[in-house]
Amino acid sequence: MNTRTILALGLSSLFTATAFAADDDGLTPAPSDQAAPAKAIPDRYIVELRAGVNPRAVAPAHGVVPEFVYQKAVNGFAGHVPPGRLAALAADQRVLRVVPNRTVFAIARPSTGGDGGGGQVVPEGVKRIGAAPGSLAYNGTGVGVAVVDTGVDYNHADLQPLGIGSYSAFAGTAQDDNGHGTHVAGTIAARNNAVGVVGVAPSATIYGVKVLDASGSGSEAGVIAGLDWVAANAALVTPRIRVVNMSLGRPGTLGDNPTQRTAIQNLVAGGIAVIVAAGNDATLEVSQQVPATYPEVIAIASTTAKAGTNANRNFSGVIGADTASYFTSDGAFNATTGIGVSISAPGATQENISKAGFLESVGILSTKLGGGTTSMSGTSMACPHTAGVAALVWQKALVLGQTVTPEQIRSRIRSSASNIGSAPFNSPTSSYTFDGVREGVLSAPGALAP
Repeated sequence: MNTRTILALGLSSLFTATAFAADDDGLTPAPSDQAAPAKAIPDRYIVELRAGVNPRAVAPAHGVVPEFVYQKAVNGFAGHVPPGRLAALAADQRVLRVVPNRTVFAIARPSTGGDGGGGQVVPEGVKRIGAAPGSLAYNGTGVGVAVVDTGVDYNHADLQPLGIGSYSAFAGTAQDDNGHGTHVAGTIAARNNAVGVVGVAPSATIYGVKVLDASGSGSEAGVIAGLDWVAANAALVTPRIRVVNMSLGRPGTLGDNPTQRTAIQNLVAGGIAVIVAAGNDATLEVSQQVPATYPEVIAIASTTAKAGTNANRNFSGVIGADTASYFTSDGAFNATTGIGVSISAPGATQENISKAGFLESVGILSTKLGGGTTSMSGTSMACPHTAGVAALVWQKALVLGQTVTPEQIRSRIRSSASNIGSAPFNSPTSSYTFDGVREGVLSAPGALAP
């Protein structure tokens, strides 16, 4: 079934209505564009311990058989807390905090567009940010990027070779069983060869960190376990992991899971840039999304890579390149708090207006689970464009015998964006509200400039 998401178009302007999926049988309801509410998993908790405390000593004392044990990014464990034992666990002097374990999701949405056909295709997003092959002096060589997601297709020819080293929160391998992580990995580093697509940093090394299942969902306990693996192994694998891509999240607030934030803070303190999707709910800002709200991460909103088409006589013009995607979460970056969208990047190839007056997102072309290519839209797709640029910045630093901090990467990306002050352009959909800042669109040449 060819699935697409469409929104109603009014006579004078676009407005958001119920989303539908169109197939050969006509119009049928599709998932809402609004984010699913964050849900605490019953009786499952994340327990952060004080420094030096052994998790394997505390857990059994409270009847907990740990599902995960954390020892590097944070110190603690996660698991099922038996009825009546929570209060005693929280009161244990060895325990720093106990946090509900909530569900998280991949941040992508169905879109039109499919296989790119024969020969290598340069995706429109890669073109838009100035990273097409031959455009840059750097290609990501010597830089490891951890894709914290649904896993990666280890058999995909356009992603070979993958990094030796991986993690799965579900036991077994980090082999993708959903497709989201494989798509993300291709945007970062699909190889520059004669087939498929090419990524932003085609010689970077991808490490699969599987924290989401076949449905694209998982738990924060599993996400922290993946981050813990990165913290423990970043300096042990070759090449070293210097960038993490997290195209996942949930609605939430800055302080509702301090343990997860601590894990990310420790990665960033260790020099690893953490790139996070802003979210696909235009009714929410970054400050209402976790982990995008964390000041330590680089949060990415979505724009169109090129102009779309218009077959509707009641709306003049087209949805142009660098327009804010109708689904994107945003939020002005606050330099004092560090919260907000750091940059926008292509999360869709284009948005077309149909004859019937519906808005149609054409996805970013990237690698497909099982081989070949497919298209997806979302801030999940904007995020890996930025992770790829972060890998390029790191490669340049290594070539010059230098290092670069995550905050320096953020600063480079923000200060060198294209169309600062004018883009992203307003989406004509009523779901979109301008956040007051036009931070510009990601530019790979800009980020690599002297």
